[in-house]
Amino acid sequence: MPHYVRMGRVPHKRHTQFPREDGALHTEEVIGAEGFSGLQSLAYHLHPPTLVDDIGAPVDVRVEYVDEPFLRHRHFKGLDVAPHGDFLSGRVAMLGNDDVVLSVVAPTEAMPEDTFYRNASCDELVYVHDGEGRVETPLGTVPFVKGDYVHIPRTLTQRWVFDEGGVQPRLLVIEAPSEFHPPKRYRNGFGQLLENSPYCERDFRPPTELVTKDEAGRFTVLIKKHGRLYPYVYRYHPFDVVGWDGQMYPYAISIHDFEPITGRVHQPPPVHQMFDAHNFVVCSFVPRLFDYHPQAIPAPYNHSNIDSDEVLYYAEGDFMSRKGILRGSFTLHPGGIAHGPHPGTTEASIGKTETHELAVMVDTFRPLKPTKAALGVEDDTYAFSWQPEKHGHPLPDAAPVPPGASGDGAMTNASPADAAR
Repeated sequence: MPHYVRMGRVPHKRHTQFPREDGALHTEEVIGAEGFSGLQSLAYHLHPPTLVDDIGAPVDVRVEYVDEPFLRHRHFKGLDVAPHGDFLSGRVAMLGNDDVVLSVVAPTEAMPEDTFYRNASCDELVYVHDGEGRVETPLGTVPFVKGDYVHIPRTLTQRWVFDEGGVQPRLLVIEAPSEFHPPKRYRNGFGQLLENSPYCERDFRPPTELVTKDEAGRFTVLIKKHGRLYPYVYRYHPFDVVGWDGQMYPYAISIHDFEPITGRVHQPPPVHQMFDAHNFVVCSFVPRLFDYHPQAIPAPYNHSNIDSDEVLYYAEGDFMSRKGILRGSFTLHPGGIAHGPHPGTTEASIGKTETHELAVMVDTFRPLKPTKAALGVEDDTYAFSWQPEKHGHPLPDAAPVPPGASGDGAMTNASPADAAR
């Protein structure tokens, strides 16, 4: 984040004596990225954050991708992933590469009160599709509601608490070994967001309450590193921070606070960009007015992703350019082949003035791979969904569809993995 936050009690100068009530010193902890050259915060603990009483056997949580060659558009029905587990154990990875992993989680259980999670390898950007609650961290509590993005910097201990009696929580987790930050074109040389940015600093919600826990016992922090979870048992509660300041901290920002950029003719996808990360971007499609040129075509034009794979996670509303896409669906449009509006949607969009869709888009600059879980909820006919006869729009001079190319499951270019499904 580009701006400074301070919470609780901190001494006048960094790295100087800061005594507790009993005369002993508070323990400093610098939490920062890129050595000491990136964003950082300085926290003051009641007890040393290094006091470990036990380390359990690591649990392998590496994502296994289906190593199949493919070049086709794909549709995965995310809502078919059954709710189970807690915020951590209920995660189901769907797509990923070395730069990013996209997972869904619909937790049905709470983590034990003495158990916490820390991702020591990756930042996590969590889109709250359904549900509400709070994220507890050593740097304070971040409440969240439906439509929020919650960003947890790597190495920050966290515990997710969902409100009881509400809707089934459902989350999209975007995990990356790099920082998420506003694009450079939205910021000035000092890091401040510009007037033409689609959001500003006041839209970001840092922790609202710093709850200091002075408790001894056995507190398990599941630390994720090298594709494994290491159970570390600490002697003191990890939320024993009495104060902190800096520019690395958890926050929330609502997708509804993204102000859309529109124009007289259709604008390209970069106008929807919300976050930058290494080798990928995150975009937010939100309700907006359509193009206002008298001959504008609101539907997007066909385009080829030469250098990127495009994933759309459909949250709410009906996308005018797509048919047959469900709430909670993923579509994957890989680089190298064109995609665009389904037959009939271009003509149908003319004259429409606004849209009420909500979606999260992730464009990666290295190819994505699906997981076995993703293949288990795949719509195998999606690659053929641009055939006009499927939408009641046959071309007047269209040649007959050759046998085996109907897209109803008989794929002439099917791989062995396709055949197995």
